[in-house]
Parts: sequence; structure tokens; C-alpha cells
Amino acid sequence: MAAALGSRAARRMRHLLSALKPGIQIPRAGPAAAFGSSVTSAKAAVNGVHLHYLRTGGGEHAVLLLPGMLGSGETDFGPQIENLNKKLFTVVAWDPRGYGHSRPPDRDFPVDFFERDAKDAIDLMKTLKFKKVSLLGWSDGGITALIAAARYPSYVSKMVIWGANAYVTEQDTEIYQGIRDVSKWSEKTRKPLEALYGFDYFARTCEKWVDGIEQFKHLPDGSICRDLLPLVQCPTLIVHGEKDPLVPRFHADFLHRHVRGSRLKHIHLREEPVAQNHRRAGSARWPRAHWRA
Repeated sequence: MAAALGSRAARRMRHLLSALKPGIQIPRAGPAAAFGSSVTSAKAAVNGVHLHYLRTGGGEHAVLLLPGMLGSGETDFGPQIENLNKKLFTVVAWDPRGYGHSRPPDRDFPVDFFERDAKDAIDLMKTLKFKKVSLLGWSDGGITALIAAARYPSYVSKMVIWGANAYVTEQDTEIYQGIRDVSKWSEKTRKPLEALYGFDYFARTCEKWVDGIEQFKHLPDGSICRDLLPLVQCPTLIVHGEKDPLVPRFHADFLHRHVRGSRLKHIHLREEPVAQNHRRAGSARWPRAHWRA
């Protein structure tokens, strides 16, 4: 992410975390000792694959960062990895199987791929010996976080999600078709993913993702995880960007109504011209590329 976006994103993340912990304020950027740059890159054997993760900090509060579609820890969460307080948090940013450096295998999208990601994510944190974890999920990572919180309520302490949806509508599938061809994406969004994957894997996987997410439209009520929302027990903050062209506002409102005790925050973001020109070409799924507070 750009440096300006990074500092704003880090401040916003500290605010979101503090919102989930009434009475305790997350410290602002402080001495270098609290915000050191030491980051461990490693892999762990989990459920038959080797999952890559970045780890930093030594705080008692374990936080797992869950990236969006085609994303990875390094591409989606650079500011959080760098700036979250290392004394308060132990931060882990993972690459779901088939994404980032969790390859092989290549990414595939069976109808239970979100359930698979949720199990992988929780089992990764258990493999790393964390007793409990808070989840920060962006886009597809938000969906994964919802499922993980519902399936493993005793293991998930708190949760922040943004850009997530619990079901797929006809309107959604029209939007998804608009991002199928990655050659039409804006350059700022496309370049980091091309660098990570190479164009062929990037383009092929995006097409497979569109087909994979559209599977849910044919299920009852288009459900991805709507039946699981009442099972979420942890304090949950739902964030929605008012100008997000890929996730309409009604999805955030639905999550808020069905996740018991959740809080909803609508954020007004300023859209850059390049995003306006590529509204239907992958311009707003990633916080690193075209959106800034």
C-alpha cells in the first residue's frame, strides 16, 4: 500500500480494535521497541497443505489477519503488520491455500471453499499454539472469519470484518462478471498481484473465483453462511465502505441484523479518479490500491 494509505489504515485498525474492547484504548504509534519491524515468514503443515504466514509481535492478544480474494498477508495487510503494537498483539497474517505463498496446491473453489478456509485458519492458529484468537477479515477473509467464529465460538475472542457478505444475489453476480477479465483492472490494483502470481495464474484464478462465488447463487437464498450468523457469539464490529462498488450496503446491514450484538460502522471513503474509471474492474476489493480515508 502507499505510505499515506498505510498510516491511515494503521490508525483505523487501532481504532477498530479498540472498539471491540470497551474501556481499553489501543496505544498510538510509540517507541520503536513497541513497533519493531521484525517479521517472521514461515510455513506450517495444516490439513495436508503447507500454509504460509507472517508473524510479528509478542503480545498476549493474538490477532489473525485474513486477506481477500487473491490476496495474501503481505499484499493486503502491510500497514497492520508494520504498525500494530507489538507489545499488545501477536499478529499473524496468513495466505489461504492456493493464494500468496501457500502454493502448491493451486487455488480451487469447491462449494465448501469458505468452510475449508475457516478450518485451515483456525487449525493454523492452533498449530502455532495460540489458545484463543481475534479475527480481522477483509472481503473473502471477512466471510471466512464469520464462518470461523460460528464454527469455533470458544476459540474466537473478537472479530472485525469489512467488505463481507453472507449470500449472493443476481446483482452481485453481475458485479463479479465485471471483474472476471483482469486485463481490464486498473494498473495499480493489477500490478501487485501480477508480481505475486504471474499474469497467467492471476488471470486464471480470478476467473475460477468468479465461477466459485457464483455457485452460491444457486443455493437456497444464495447462502454462503447466512444460516451460521446467529451462531456467532464474539463481540463483532462490521465495517462498510459507503462507496464500495463490489459489496453493496445491504450486505453489511444484513450482517448487522443477524450477528447478535454486533456493531456496524459505515465509513465514507474518498474515491480516486483511477477507481472511478475502473468501477467494475476490481478497483475497490483491496484496501491497498484505490481507497483512502
